[in-house]
Amino acid sequence: MATHAPFKYTGPTQLLIDNKWVNSASGKTFDTINPATGDVIAKIQEADKADVDLAVKAARRAFQTWRNVNPGDRCRLLNRLADLIEKHREELAQIESADNGKPINHARIDLHLVLETLRYYAGWADKLCGKTIPVNGDSFVMTLLEPVGVCGVIIPGTSRSSCGPGRSALSLPAATSWS
Repeated sequence: MATHAPFKYTGPTQLLIDNKWVNSASGKTFDTINPATGDVIAKIQEADKADVDLAVKAARRAFQTWRNVNPGDRCRLLNRLADLIEKHREELAQIESADNGKPINHARIDLHLVLETLRYYAGWADKLCGKTIPVNGDSFVMTLLEPVGVCGVIIPGTSRSSCGPGRSALSLPAATSWS
């Protein structure tokens, strides 16, 4: 019978809030367990309402800058995020596989879809614009698309790699910040 070497995650286990890794406000943690093996992967900070409130406040502050980033730069930044995910694709697939107990090939496919989604929506960043709409006679109306604020997303624990970036990719090209 083959034995497996337990996967141990060695990256950050804190919450990423306001571009900093921080402990949860409550100090609570939880074990994340590989459901395929029962092995503890890591002890992770457990977020609660206070942490969500901090993240939303940080996202609102970030929105004040992000909304003014020109569309071409938003496109480049989203593609840079995709490049970083691609560079670390195998490591991320290993983490996703261990965290969800899914076969490694499924995790690789999920990450491929994340990359495709990010690159697709990055391409929209400089194509979202208002319209000039003709109405009666010589009159017309104009629409202007403007960023409105923070978008909060709840991600299922079974598909973090495919749902997290995929959901944010919908809002970031339009200059909406994400929490």
